[in-house]
Amino acid sequence: MSSISKEPSNMEEFLEGIWKQNPTFVMMLGMCPTLAVTVSAVNAISMGLATTFVLVASCLLVSMIRNVVPKEVRIATYIVIIATFVTLVDYLIQAVSLSLYDALGAFIQLIVVNCIILGRAEAHAAKNPPFKSMINATGMGLGFTIGLFSLGATREILGAGKLFGISLFGEHFQPWVVMVLPPGGFFVLGGWLLLFSFMRSRKQATQGGVAHE
Repeated sequence: MSSISKEPSNMEEFLEGIWKQNPTFVMMLGMCPTLAVTVSAVNAISMGLATTFVLVASCLLVSMIRNVVPKEVRIATYIVIIATFVTLVDYLIQAVSLSLYDALGAFIQLIVVNCIILGRAEAHAAKNPPFKSMINATGMGLGFTIGLFSLGATREILGAGKLFGISLFGEHFQPWVVMVLPPGGFFVLGGWLLLFSFMRSRKQATQGGVAHE
């Protein structure tokens, strides 16, 4: 008896990027900003939210014009759209906080070439209606933000004994300086990937056990 495939619900579209296809821990996309800006929780969340805004706005606009853009120039069109929203975010962050802008550095402009955004525009937004594309993009963006925050918070706690600049362990804490250095990004990312993989394996094993009963 053939099974009839059904369209994923809005909630499934939203949750896809947070767990099943998390950009950081499953698809391993956007590794450049993931490793570079996650020396603190504030930097991580700021980059994550900036990327989420560009992702959602770009996918919404791409979906709205998907039927009028010629196939021959669709990639160039997507890049122009993404670059427009990145420029908007760039100026907005400068206006809000110059110190945050300096901390994020060139990685704000590099959102233009973030494969998460262009991939969502080509693989999903160009084939689905606006609301559905926006829901999926929001889930992907928040999944990316969660991934960045997980790394940034861990590195800040272990590397400085702080979270959001607030001291957690008192003056006698000896920070693990390596955590705020480039190698620390790889160590923490490896730890989170191991944990995420373990959780997925446990879930699959549980589902397999229930299916055999």
